[in-house]
Amino acid sequence: MKVLVADDDPQLVRALRITLAAHGYEVEAAADGASAIALVAERRPDLVLLDLGMPQRDGVEVIHTLRRWTSVPIIVVSGRTGSADKVEALDAGADDFVTKPFQVDELLARVRALSRRSAASSDRPVVSFGDVRIDLAARAVTRAGALVHLTPTEWLVLEALARRPGTLVTRKALLRDIWGTAEVTDTGYLRLYMSQLRRKLEADPARPVHLLTEAGMGYRLVLAPAPTVP
Repeated sequence: MKVLVADDDPQLVRALRITLAAHGYEVEAAADGASAIALVAERRPDLVLLDLGMPQRDGVEVIHTLRRWTSVPIIVVSGRTGSADKVEALDAGADDFVTKPFQVDELLARVRALSRRSAASSDRPVVSFGDVRIDLAARAVTRAGALVHLTPTEWLVLEALARRPGTLVTRKALLRDIWGTAEVTDTGYLRLYMSQLRRKLEADPARPVHLLTEAGMGYRLVLAPAPTVP
């Protein structure tokens, strides 16, 4: 497995290179944001460890750029401890956030967990819930065996959720996935598209159990809803 370490602290990069190599990882390194983007495009790492405070494009800008064309797992490793920094990085498309200083064992555990999640996602191009089957490779949806017609934007919303089943996907992340930027003003578009998807895919659109809204945050695709307690 190939890991890109993007950080402008040479001592930390050296320590991570030694540690990761000792655990069987192949390591690439970048000392600034521009180099990190170029190396992801050229070397296609399996995972990126990314600092936020780098020269030539900071970490959040790097995440925004990468998420335009790759779903490579990104773990932010930063000395910034404020919740606003974490939210900004996660909204930009980061998968996890580790605060410096950190325990090496914790970081390795995060790397392993994210690697397993990424492998499971890539190994399962078909996602199913209820009588709905989503074929991500063929970009097709069926319900009870019948093809469901989705508009291009409805598909993009559903695909963004289906690629991260069970995970909260923020409104900003959805806007970025659909329109290529999180700067688009959400004036009810997402709520409209979710309503249309529920009408087409939920057994009871008024009481959805799979396509859920997380109030004030975003949306979540639940493959197996929790059983009802009598």
